[in-house]
Amino acid sequence: MYHPLRKTNTFTVSDIADFKNKVLHWAQSFDEIVWLDSNGHEDRYGAFDALLAVDGLTSLVTDVQNAFSDLKEYQEGIHDWIFGYLSYDLKNDIELLSSKNFDGLHFPELYFFQPKKIIRITGNTIDFIYLNMVGDEIDADFGTISRRKLPKKGGIQAANDIRIKLRTFKDDYFKRVAELLAHIHRGDIYEANFCQEFYAENTIIDSLRTYRKLNAISKAPFATFLKFQDKFLLSASPERYLKKKGNRIVSQPIKGTAKRATDPKMDAGLRSALKKDAKERAENIMIVDLVRNDLSKSAIKGSVRIEELCEVYSFEQVHQMISTVTAEVAENKNPVDIIRETFPMGSMTGAPKISAMRIIEVLEAFKRGLYSGAVGYFTPKGDFDFNVVIRSILYNASEKYVSYAVGGAITAKSVPEREYEECLLKAKAMREVLEG
Repeated sequence: MYHPLRKTNTFTVSDIADFKNKVLHWAQSFDEIVWLDSNGHEDRYGAFDALLAVDGLTSLVTDVQNAFSDLKEYQEGIHDWIFGYLSYDLKNDIELLSSKNFDGLHFPELYFFQPKKIIRITGNTIDFIYLNMVGDEIDADFGTISRRKLPKKGGIQAANDIRIKLRTFKDDYFKRVAELLAHIHRGDIYEANFCQEFYAENTIIDSLRTYRKLNAISKAPFATFLKFQDKFLLSASPERYLKKKGNRIVSQPIKGTAKRATDPKMDAGLRSALKKDAKERAENIMIVDLVRNDLSKSAIKGSVRIEELCEVYSFEQVHQMISTVTAEVAENKNPVDIIRETFPMGSMTGAPKISAMRIIEVLEAFKRGLYSGAVGYFTPKGDFDFNVVIRSILYNASEKYVSYAVGGAITAKSVPEREYEECLLKAKAMREVLEG
């Protein structure tokens, strides 16, 4: 697609897996990197197999105050691709809320940049979409990437001697869930996503190797490698938060998790049991109602539709229950306003949304930050696509702090022991990658 600010050259590559490894390895020399990888998952709403953005020309980095207004001004003024993230705590810019829990990561609340260089992979086709100022570097970069020598596969290994600590111990987790259940029985809320942090201090990891190991284990459809100077996100997210294409928006909340089994018959039984599980279906339907309500704030009246309800999808580590909600928006509807009116995503908050966010802020022992936020991009036409930051490792290299968090939906039918087991199941891949 022609864009006046950018030059595009297209190449064909026979070994896409090899090229993907090489291009991500090549990208490591830049201070700003966003890599989005579908890992070959079929996605009827997908626009590419993988997308890389590097080397910021301009950027927006801000705290909570007026963050969405600043992003709107930046997005409207650039008229170009921008890539970045929204932290969960931008909730405080939308509602009268606060975040005062412990923060070991110290990421900015919002970070977007206009990349000089974008590389898009679709099938065997590679599009180099470069700003005109660096357009004459396309052929040289393609050659450099194609000739790049990669470390041997044995180089994908866990960091050594990582000591994972729990921010919330098991007994304390049960106590906090009991408090959540008391709120539910009183009628303050009827569902809340309650999260806990696992962390390691004074720890150095090889961010690229750690990401590659996590991605090899999980093969998630919304995998992300993000680097902003000394701060890294290594994500195996299975969930789309929100996508806009033209005047259509799509949200695909996940609620409901079951483990996988190596025996095909047993695995099919686990999948079937999740599909029929009344508690998991109730959780999912509650969040679908919340998402419908969120989308209706932006949508043309009467256009919100449920395209899929409680469908079960299988990933490398787990089965997940996913629903798909769509809506139509007016041609002149600002894309940042659509995000503001639906953020944070319902699957990571609860219902009613504001009450749930207020209660979990009191009961959780850490500041979520980028965890349960979103990473994605805006196109020059104002389309966008953002994931949900879950199943992810966050790393501040300067402070040598590594963190991953997991959560689960608490409803009136929740059994604390089962919720704790589900958290450990979701944490399995991150722990395996870090500890080996």
